[in-house]
Amino acid sequence: MTLKDGKTGMVLKIVKIHESDLKQRMMTMGLIPGTKVTVLRSAPLGDPIAIGVRSYNLALRKADADRIEVQQVS
Repeated sequence: MTLKDGKTGMVLKIVKIHESDLKQRMMTMGLIPGTKVTVLRSAPLGDPIAIGVRSYNLALRKADADRIEVQQVS
């Protein structure tokens, strides 16, 4: 499952970030394996999605969220 597939309210744990041009940037923003994230909401047309990471909110394009492999926690 990828972060793109997450639904509003889901708590997910990052398993792996696949190679992309933004991998290093995403890791700098706290998206590292083992981190729990919460899917907060998505834009009216579904792109981007808002997630809660640690103590802040982050918006990601679905194309970037598709590069992040996650597993559901609750």
